[in-house]
Parts: sequence; structure tokens; C-alpha cells
Amino acid sequence: MEKQQIRDAYKLHWLENGRKPLSVYAFCKPMGVSETEFYEHYSSLESIDKDIWKGIFEDTRHQLQGDEVYRQYSVREKLLTFYFVWVQKLKENRSYILLQKDMFGLTDFREDKLSTFRRAFYSYIRDLIREGYESGEIKERKFISDQYVHGFWVQALFVLRYWVKDSSEKFELTDAAIEKAVNLSFELVRTNTLDSLFDFGKFILTRKY
Repeated sequence: MEKQQIRDAYKLHWLENGRKPLSVYAFCKPMGVSETEFYEHYSSLESIDKDIWKGIFEDTRHQLQGDEVYRQYSVREKLLTFYFVWVQKLKENRSYILLQKDMFGLTDFREDKLSTFRRAFYSYIRDLIREGYESGEIKERKFISDQYVHGFWVQALFVLRYWVKDSSEKFELTDAAIEKAVNLSFELVRTNTLDSLFDFGKFILTRKY
């Protein structure tokens, strides 16, 4: 049995039962697969969840990398396109995701479940940030630039959480939220607005009344 077959069977179990399998044994038995074969691919049921989230991201990035038009975009346009395509991929798994929506938060968002996806996303964003430095779309700042990647991760979680709760036709509100979030983030990392905010904060903290 291939990893993709295991992932598909795992999602099907969620969809039909509304919860994860009780154990690896209980999951493998209906498929006629031994636990030994399962462990050749995954170390636990939780690792399947992680792989599903990473797989959605990889499908998104693979589609973008094969798009000549995408490669010509500015960094801001690339991130916008990433989110739009990512949401399309999420739709293919919406029922599975909504069954787990009670686990979703903004600050932690079940970091254990999203850990492999987060590492892959960080790598992608770091490439975009470096490209942004070269194009002038992103301003490199001492002590602050290293934090950009974390800010974009919070943005990704915002998009995900917003989409999960979105009940608008064709998820139009999610599309609008993506545009506003990306435009705001690039205003902050490109202009002097962020510098002014930090300068003001430093002034307030050091000012004695």
C-alpha cells in the first residue's frame, strides 16, 4: 500500500465516522493491511494528519512552479496567487478539515498537526522574502527582518481560519480577506510605516512622565 492510499483511507474514515481511528490496528484491519506495513510509511495516526496538511501545501506549490505567468509576478502577486490556489486545494478537503475545526485557533492552531506544513511554508516564504529584498518590495531591517517569516505564518493561519468559518457564496469573503491581508503586510514590510511604529513604541517606552 502506498502513502497516498493510506492518506485517502484515513480521510475517508474521518468523513464516515467523524473522528480519527481508535488505533493503528483498528485503522489497518478493514484494509487488510498489517501494522508492520503501516509503520513502513507512518509512525502514528497523527503523522498522517501532518502529511495531509503538508501535501495540500506541496500540491499548491507544485502547481505554481509549473506556471510561467506566476514566475513573472512580483513577490506580492506571488503570495496572493499562492493563497488563492491554496484555498482551492483546501476546498478539495473541506469536509475533512471542518470535522476538525474545533481544534483550530489563531495562536497555536494545533501546531503539532501543522508542524511539517509550517516548516515547508517557512522555506517558501524565506525564498519570497529574499526575492523581495532584491526587488525592493521588502525592506531589510536590522533585528526585525528575521521576524518577517513568523508574521507571514500568522497571516497564513488567519487565512485558513477565516476560510474555515466563511459561509459566503464561492468563499468571496475569503478572497477579499486575502487581498486585504496581503496588501497590508506588504505596506508594512515595504514602506517606512513599520519603522515609524517601532520608533513611536520605543519613544513611549523610554519616555519618563
